[in-house]
Amino acid sequence: MNNSVKLKDDTEVVIRSLVKDDLKKLLAFFQKLPVEEKAYLRRDVTDQSVVEQRIREMELNRVKRLVALYGDEIVADGALELEGHGWKEHVGEIRLIVAPAFRRKGLGMSMARELYFLATGEKLEEIVVKMMKPQVAAHNIFKRLGFREQATFPEYVKDRSGAKQDLVVMRCDLESMWRELEQFWEESDWHRTR
Repeated sequence: MNNSVKLKDDTEVVIRSLVKDDLKKLLAFFQKLPVEEKAYLRRDVTDQSVVEQRIREMELNRVKRLVALYGDEIVADGALELEGHGWKEHVGEIRLIVAPAFRRKGLGMSMARELYFLATGEKLEEIVVKMMKPQVAAHNIFKRLGFREQATFPEYVKDRSGAKQDLVVMRCDLESMWRELEQFWEESDWHRTR
């Protein structure tokens, strides 16, 4: 997969699958994120061994990973984590982060759309997202995609500083997610001018 996408401001990016050779670029992407955002990431992705582990998980087919590149620089990272067996084999989990300079340009929605296509290819029926309560922007983005809050676990996880945070779990079936994505593309002036 290798899709060229023109954003709302006419910036062109390429969305493609993550490859092993992206290790240094991906590490640089995570290291450039604002400190306050890194505080809420599940793992310390500024550590090279953690990023290497993420690539190994992809090679074991536990997760599908996408990146968006502007030139030779990664500007967004997305993942579809797969259960693959048992009672949750129909459920996947999405993770998505966009560089601050590329937000509000449609890149997050473009990445979500590509993750949706990966989910349908895996024959998933539902998608889950998990985030910490202070991640209001992420909550709003996923709500816009049709996700609904299913549960909040008070003080269930710790952020990078060790402070306890509420964990919010949101869920969406793929059919509802597609309706929201279609509506976004149909209503967007940006989409009509492409």
